[in-house]
This record gives sequence, C-alpha cells and structure tokens, in this order.
Amino acid sequence: MALDTVLSSHLQALPWTVLVAEDNPDDRRLTEEAWKEAQLGHELRFVYDGKELLDYLYNRGHFTAAETAPRPGVILLDLNMPQLRGDEALVEIKTDPALSRIPIIILTTSKAGPDILKMATLGVNGYITKPDTFSGYIEMMKNLVSNWSEMVELPFGPQGPGPSDWLGKTALC
Repeated sequence: MALDTVLSSHLQALPWTVLVAEDNPDDRRLTEEAWKEAQLGHELRFVYDGKELLDYLYNRGHFTAAETAPRPGVILLDLNMPQLRGDEALVEIKTDPALSRIPIIILTTSKAGPDILKMATLGVNGYITKPDTFSGYIEMMKNLVSNWSEMVELPFGPQGPGPSDWLGKTALC
C-alpha cells in the first residue's frame, strides 16, 4: 500500500474539532444538521462572532477551561458578523504565531470577486460559498472532511500529523 494512501487513511481517522464562527441561527442549524446527517465523526463547535472566536482561541471568558475550547483542526469563518467581522478576526489569527497555522475556510454567502481576493491576501486557506440547499450542506461537509487530509503536507508538527499542519494551500470552492 502506498504511503500516501496509508497517511490519508490515518489522517481521516484522527478526530479533530471543527470550529464554526457563525451568527445566523438558521445557518448554524443547517450546518449542525448537515454535519450530523453526514456522520463525519469529528467534533463540531460553534461561536457566535469574531470576538467569541478569539475568546475561544485565547481561552478567555467562558472558554477558560481546556475542555470548553479544544484547539480546532479547522475554522469555518463567516464574514459578516456583529462585534468583530470575520476578516478582522482572520487578520488577528493569521498574525499570531501561536494561531496562524490553524487553517481557516471562509464560509459565506458572498460570491463577490473582491471578497475572495481580499480573503486570499489575508491568508485564508479556503473560500466556500454557502450552499442553497440542505443536501448541498451535507455534500459540502462530506467534501470538507474527505478532502482535508489530502491537503496535509509534510513536515508535521511536533505532535505528529494532524489537520492543523496544513501548510497554506488555498482552495477556492
């Protein structure tokens, strides 16, 4: 069996946390239901906006206990949120050496070219336009998990392979 196949299977088997920053309750519900329907086996957590996202990542506020805020393997980030917009949170995360390796995928309704270009220049790792249907959400989640391990490249971090070691490829979906 090829090393690529063994490595891909191993990475897909590792449990990791997907952190979703989304303020819209309908989009949160759709994302959560699609995640459950897809039976992906990884943990899905939500924060309401960019401020709460940073509190989660820095273990502040009601995220001070380690079990309330496991380090995410990937962040799905909405752009238009109250208090702190997605692009503002993205800049802070990508400029902090302790957080910058966490892959961030924009998950938004915007299909605007300038938004996509701006996010790419800010260091986003992917850009997905929110699907119009529930089945689209399910397919999006399955694709996210099944393709994620294929994007992981060597060298790995000190704790072995994992989704946080994605080394900056940008995927536009």
